[in-house]
Amino acid sequence: MSRFWPSGDPLRVLLDETAHPAIPILLYWRGVEHRVCDLADRWQVDTEWWQGRIAREYFKLTTDTGWLLVIYYDQVSGDWYLQRAYD
Repeated sequence: MSRFWPSGDPLRVLLDETAHPAIPILLYWRGVEHRVCDLADRWQVDTEWWQGRIAREYFKLTTDTGWLLVIYYDQVSGDWYLQRAYD
């Protein structure tokens, strides 16, 4: 089962800047800290430039709190969001 937020749910993310490209290592979601254990996948979406650009970098990862998450960085706004949580 999974929970999906079509517009995303805001996150605060700390990155490992020494990795190239940088990767998330710590997430804060709804006041709870989640350390990233494994990065399973990453991909980019850049579409709808004719209507209002959607440019995002997605990450599928697992956390030390047992979550499998899909998060994304909105390259237009500069904000991070949780899009899907699997349980």
